[in-house]
Amino acid sequence: MTAAQFEIQAVALVVAAACALPGVFLVLRRSAMMSDAISHAILFGIVIGFFLVRDLASPVLILAAAATGVLTVTLVELLTQSRLVREDAAIGLVFPALFSIGVILIARYAGSVHLDTDSVLLGEIAFTPFDRLTLLGVDVGPQALWVMAGILVLSLAFILLFYKELKLATFDAGLAAAIGFSPVLIHYALMSLVSLTAVGAFDAVGSILVVALMIAPPAAAYLLTDRLDQMLWLSVGIGVVAAEIGFWSAYLLDVSIAGAMATATGLCFALVYLWAPGRGLIANRRRQARQRWEFAVTMLLIHLFHHEDRPEASEENREAHLTDHIAWTPDFARRVVARAEQRDLLARSAGVLRLTAAGRRQAQQAMLR
Repeated sequence: MTAAQFEIQAVALVVAAACALPGVFLVLRRSAMMSDAISHAILFGIVIGFFLVRDLASPVLILAAAATGVLTVTLVELLTQSRLVREDAAIGLVFPALFSIGVILIARYAGSVHLDTDSVLLGEIAFTPFDRLTLLGVDVGPQALWVMAGILVLSLAFILLFYKELKLATFDAGLAAAIGFSPVLIHYALMSLVSLTAVGAFDAVGSILVVALMIAPPAAAYLLTDRLDQMLWLSVGIGVVAAEIGFWSAYLLDVSIAGAMATATGLCFALVYLWAPGRGLIANRRRQARQRWEFAVTMLLIHLFHHEDRPEASEENREAHLTDHIAWTPDFARRVVARAEQRDLLARSAGVLRLTAAGRRQAQQAMLR
């Protein structure tokens, strides 16, 4: 492994962790599209900052971009609070407007500058080793690595210091306000952190990968746990794994690293979506199938219970009659009866289905619910 490959992976892992932490709260607050809005709208701030200082390396660009992220959140909140449009519609109105203005300004006034829509959308993490940070004449590594490491530390500090407040404001904003917390202040602090994270990752990986790393790992973690602390660590872990898979896939296939990483986050989410033990699609299908059979067995027991003391029981309580009385197909009726027999809920006597003590008890309990 070359030094450049090591540095690219280090940047990717730090970016993945830094994006996953605030992304958890976006997913829990059902504001996932806000990351997309911020990561696109900050282009407007970058362009305005460049026009002010005419230097792509100036920290003014970062400040202007972060301010644009906060502006995006503010405009969305104002539109939502007017109750004339919903939040999703507000996001769809605000960020395309700001992003489009940024694109137009680049095309019109910055065509000769290394600031173009391709690098903005896709980014190129492979170039991060060339942008070095030098302190006291010593090369300490890629600048993007240190910037994102600082943002990661800031995110960790923010979450650790305000963990209870974030948790309460996320799950019950009304209670948070009632006991003295300010959900609005916490919301804007969180969105400012999201803006800063998006700005920091913007130049290295582009807006598409920012959104992928900020939403896909937390969304996958959400399907794996009900605990916030576990969700935070799982999100970071999934993001890191996806970044590694994406890097080596790009290396082997000779494709865009950012594109491969974004694809890897989607694949990780897809795997969790399918196979998550409690909430995955397959687990849900199995649970629905079990519930279907359980309901069918209960219906059978109730049917037999209603007829067992009647004179016609010897004729009614036969498997062949289930197709008429419960509208089941012969094959389905046979399988339901077999399941009830396996659980010792009924027995056959001269072709007649008769409830066992356990079956009678379960039928009575079902009718009392």
